[in-house]
Amino acid sequence: MTLRKLLAAFLPESQLGAGASVLDGHSSDLSYHEPCHPDAVVYAESTEDVSRILAWANAEVVPVTAFGAGTSLEGHVIPVAGGISLDLSRLDRVLALRPADLQADVQAGTLRSELNRVAAREGLWFTVDPGADATLGGMAATNASGTTTVRYGGMRANVLALEVVLADGSVIRPGSRTVKSSAGYDLKSLFVGSEGTLGVITQLTVRLAGIPEHTVALRGSFPSLDSACQCAATLAAAGVGVQRLELLDAPTIAAVNAYKGSAFAPAPTLFIEVAGTKAAVAGDAATVADVANWEGCIELVEAHEAEARSRLWEARHHVLFALLNESPGKVHRATDVCVPVSELAGAIAHARQLADDLRLNAAIVAHAGDGNYHVLLMFDPEDPDERGRVDRLSTEIVGWALARGGTCTGEHGIGLGKIDHLEQEHSDLIPLFARLKESFDPNGILNPGKVIRA
Repeated sequence: MTLRKLLAAFLPESQLGAGASVLDGHSSDLSYHEPCHPDAVVYAESTEDVSRILAWANAEVVPVTAFGAGTSLEGHVIPVAGGISLDLSRLDRVLALRPADLQADVQAGTLRSELNRVAAREGLWFTVDPGADATLGGMAATNASGTTTVRYGGMRANVLALEVVLADGSVIRPGSRTVKSSAGYDLKSLFVGSEGTLGVITQLTVRLAGIPEHTVALRGSFPSLDSACQCAATLAAAGVGVQRLELLDAPTIAAVNAYKGSAFAPAPTLFIEVAGTKAAVAGDAATVADVANWEGCIELVEAHEAEARSRLWEARHHVLFALLNESPGKVHRATDVCVPVSELAGAIAHARQLADDLRLNAAIVAHAGDGNYHVLLMFDPEDPDERGRVDRLSTEIVGWALARGGTCTGEHGIGLGKIDHLEQEHSDLIPLFARLKESFDPNGILNPGKVIRA
């Protein structure tokens, strides 16, 4: 009997995915990893559904891989062991908005854009911006961050409480609505970033922030990557009210110009956003201009109107589309190294030189305010030589970062692609990670093959 027929014994037909297109849609994410089809797709509609499905799967030792919007970048949602793809997209409600507490309760399948649409009615917003319109549960599972981390932090800093279903179907609720607590072990933070390997997140309490009164975006072009990085490091250390601080290298700017029809100077560029009161923003923008000029900025352009700011950040968020546009037939691989901010200039220079030496089509973008940078590589997956050079670059930039106090992943997570790098970074912790996994998931049904070796 097929897995789908076994599930049909206790689930309604409306919650069971059917057809090749459904299986295809749950076989991959936005990464370069090979797709794998699940044996069945189940659409959960409540925490009780998730509990019932996991309890059954645990008893039958059937693998379960949680699925949100499919926007992850390290193969997190690919069901490499088959089994059930547990789709949480129908858990999509904003359950409560508490403006006085700057909090919201949301179901795990709620899209970031939906929470912001509801929160905006009260002059609030959810500050974590990974670019993609991901689900809040998926963002928590990968400890996502993005362009606003320099000011607001990533998911771990913005999740107050969780509802999590464990492998045996039991439901726990680590965390609380208070903004601080010293009550026991911090299990909430353990589940944030666990990539669905310890439990399935079904509900979150998250922090919100007030929408700033005034915002100005600035685009600065620099004569070198080093000068752009030095400007970013100075701004991050100066206490300026920077809300976003993004670096794009010259090849990336050229690709964006070709894709968007923009006319940005083809040079290393900082995209900067300052926000706050009108008076504070004026002072911060002036400080940005002073620091940029000290670092030899070629051109500094301000965008005050909402439409102009939106165009600027759309260009930043469309970098991947621009690269795919200029490399038809190729796939992308995004590295995700993070270093102390003081090491960013050296890290990027090393990565750029290595990519050139290896003759790779590479673009570099960075969340320059927090030291997280991505080398975006376009390659032919059918060319073993090119793929080998991509692997070499990834390995070497991770090694360079680890030697200087960095990490193999700032925000994308481990998934399938960085297990070797995690072992290199935390060889002393891998046995403890394995014991934690066994404690929460003794039958190994939750997202097998991710984070640690099975």
